[in-house]
Amino acid sequence: MVLDGVFNFTWKEPSNKRVKPLSRVTSLASLIPPVRATPLKRFSQTLQRSISFRSESRPDLFSPRPWSRNVPPANTKRRDSKLWSETFDVCVNHMLTSKEIKRQEAIFELSQGEEDLIEDLKLAKKAYHDPMLKLSIMTEQELNQIFGTLDSLIPLHEDLLRRLQEVRKPDGSTDCVGHILVGWLPCLNSYDSYCSNQVAAKALLDHKKQDHRVQDFLQRCLESPFSRKLDLWNFLDIPRSRLVKYPLLLREILRHTPNDHPDQQHLEEAINIIQGIVAEINIKTGESECQYYKERLIYLEEGQRDSLIDNSRAVCCHGELKNNRGVKLHVFLFEEVLVITRAVTHNDHLCYQLYRQPIPVRELVLEDLQDGEVRLGGSIRGAFSNNERIKNFFRVSFQNGSQSQTHSLQANDSFNKQQWLNCIRQAKEKAACAGKAGGLEAHFLVSPNGRRVAQGEAALEQMEQSDCESDCSMDTSELSADCERMEQTNSCESEKQIETNV
Repeated sequence: MVLDGVFNFTWKEPSNKRVKPLSRVTSLASLIPPVRATPLKRFSQTLQRSISFRSESRPDLFSPRPWSRNVPPANTKRRDSKLWSETFDVCVNHMLTSKEIKRQEAIFELSQGEEDLIEDLKLAKKAYHDPMLKLSIMTEQELNQIFGTLDSLIPLHEDLLRRLQEVRKPDGSTDCVGHILVGWLPCLNSYDSYCSNQVAAKALLDHKKQDHRVQDFLQRCLESPFSRKLDLWNFLDIPRSRLVKYPLLLREILRHTPNDHPDQQHLEEAINIIQGIVAEINIKTGESECQYYKERLIYLEEGQRDSLIDNSRAVCCHGELKNNRGVKLHVFLFEEVLVITRAVTHNDHLCYQLYRQPIPVRELVLEDLQDGEVRLGGSIRGAFSNNERIKNFFRVSFQNGSQSQTHSLQANDSFNKQQWLNCIRQAKEKAACAGKAGGLEAHFLVSPNGRRVAQGEAALEQMEQSDCESDCSMDTSELSADCERMEQTNSCESEKQIETNV
């Protein structure tokens, strides 16, 4: 066939395949419904329906789905940051100065942060706690241990948000917030129990993740848009993060508040209140963490027990390190003692079995080793090891009479190594200062007759008294009473003589 001198004829072999008309072909994108964030009130019901179809007779469905990797991830529901100047109509040139706008932005950030916190706490309750309880993925006791007093924090922050919204003007500006914070901040003392429970909660959650039902549930939540790619522990740790952020938020408001502003004094008072609360909660949380790990130490023999461990109230640093043989160790640096352990499972709980005798920090010798200075255990193993395995080492050693220990420990990276070095050095400095203070106290002792005298004088007096008691069989009570009266008389005369000289 010829058209305008151009041959457009092509020969095709007949085909038996049935071809869909082009008009009926739909693009793959149009076949996939648009992904929308499931509303919070319907999420738990949807999640329950999706998991309720599973039964114990089909345990393979709980195993990771190999085909799920090919499915494109769902759109993440991200939380957009809001600014006060973008939320309300603000005429910068006629109404507010630049400094006042920054002050309003800081106040709005405080209010918006409360709103986001309340939303996250309710999400953790409705999307994680309630479904896992209803589906019997965890017991009520386990969930109470993991979530702690989270429910009690929601009305607490709703109260602050309500107060901040009440003092906001119709144009969106706020004059004073200091008096509100001074009255509300003491309520944060209730964070004490929540933060103190976090160590045990995190340990139990990590242990329960070994259950395939728990792991599958948490993985499904992580892949859902509502989670914003945050796992359950991120939501449970949000209150603690918010607590330590309050001093920064209040300082930012104070920084943009004029000195003659009526809110100045109240803001300074509020900052002092929150700093005291955070410091107190930090101490109690450290004590709770220390007690938790002390209860999980396993002693192979009674000789490993040390009063320095029992008297410790805080863990300065702890984590996993390796020795030069590649053995994984979990090392605890308490206030006055270094404890090297190995993580073991005891009665389905993670515990720590002492690897060597505890090392007193005061007698500990610390060495910062250069890369390549440590030789790995075993000639063949050391010969074929790469450079990464001989980096980030430091050495701790201890010698007391016949007892001696030396451990070459490897951190994960240089930053982790430096943290260990700093913590051990600080612990040694504190122990040395405590030792000097204890030496000054020990230099003066109470003599047998109740006087505070020097250590050598007290020892001499005790020796004299013991000699008298051993050599004489007579009653020395009257003699000792006469001696005390003579000493008091001499003391009074010497004091009068000193006054006369003055």
